[in-house]
Amino acid sequence: MAGFAPGTTVVRRDVFRGRVWSAQALRVVHDSPEALVVACRPGAESLAPRAWIECQVTGDAPDRMRALDDLASGGWELGRWTWRDTVQLLWNPPATYFSVNAFYEPDGDHRLDHWYVNFQRPLRRTPLGFDTFDLLVDLVVAPDLSRWTWKDEDEYAQGRRLGVVDDADHAAVEAARGQVLAMIEGGEGPFAAGAGWRQWTSSPAWPAAVLPEAAAHAEVSEVSEVL
Repeated sequence: MAGFAPGTTVVRRDVFRGRVWSAQALRVVHDSPEALVVACRPGAESLAPRAWIECQVTGDAPDRMRALDDLASGGWELGRWTWRDTVQLLWNPPATYFSVNAFYEPDGDHRLDHWYVNFQRPLRRTPLGFDTFDLLVDLVVAPDLSRWTWKDEDEYAQGRRLGVVDDADHAAVEAARGQVLAMIEGGEGPFAAGAGWRQWTSSPAWPAAVLPEAAAHAEVSEVSEVL
């Protein structure tokens, strides 16, 4: 499958047991053999489990855990959600169990607020964009790489107990943790001083991305190749 052109709208989806768990409309910044780089601005459309949306609105941890229970049982329903508050740049290298995300203030200067490493199954391209599955644990990194904190370890442990994260995923995540820390300590990939991520700004000509109607239907976008 040919690469995506800059400015193209693509959809990142989490797919679990053949069903869409979430979908996010993004804009392509750059697509190369090294990584697919996409961006998200406030106003971009997404789909998410209703329990997760309620957690975002209320801030209640039980809603977040209920979303995980729904995931394990297959009992979730999707609702509409709009990205807000930050500009996001996502670096998705091939065949890895993680992506590196940079979060910026949405003003004109796009000050880098923090890095965020999302542990997930390797991306697979689809006609709509790409599919993966979030493996629950994350790493939050200071803008200057001076410190980092693991996030959602409790959720990850619960996902292990519920069978959402199986033994193969767990082994892959453990290996990916070390790989990511080595990248941070070595200043590699988007963390490199010369990579330009600290100075990046989104194109004002790109409006907020809109989800296509087919985004919620896994069967519409069967996997065509591993990214």
